[in-house]
Amino acid sequence: MVKKILLGLLAVLVVIQFIRPERNIADERSYHLDTRFEVPGEVAQLLEVACNDCHSNKTAYPWYANLQPVAWWLDHHVTDGKRHLNFSEFTSYNAARQFHKLEEVVETVEDHYMPMEEYTWLGLHPEANLDEAQRELLISWAKTQMDTMRERYPADSLVMRRGPQPPAKS
Repeated sequence: MVKKILLGLLAVLVVIQFIRPERNIADERSYHLDTRFEVPGEVAQLLEVACNDCHSNKTAYPWYANLQPVAWWLDHHVTDGKRHLNFSEFTSYNAARQFHKLEEVVETVEDHYMPMEEYTWLGLHPEANLDEAQRELLISWAKTQMDTMRERYPADSLVMRRGPQPPAKS
């Protein structure tokens, strides 16, 4: 009986290897963060290794992304990450949303919420395991971008509006 169960599980594992999620490998940069915001080399490198796999349209997949169900788990993380923040689509956001996303970068990096522990688990992606100096660099960069936005845009255009909006005045 145990032998039949193990053979059945093995068969399921083999079959699911052929059911693969779509890869996140687009390299369209029309609305990328760096088309409108200054991103110094060191910051760009940190974003590349610690953020972009889940927060852009171009993921660098590790070898184990070819194994199911791990690929499904990774696909969920990438999809969810892009839903919250997508650096490849950043400049397509309105100014208030861009400003808010920069606030969230500051908050999540300060609170050590990002990069997520699952991303650096068991020594995986050690380059994404940010030290305090790297965290401070990202936080300082995001705050500088926020200051630049405050200089360029009226204050009320940087406020996220919730719920129904009042009709425009004529």
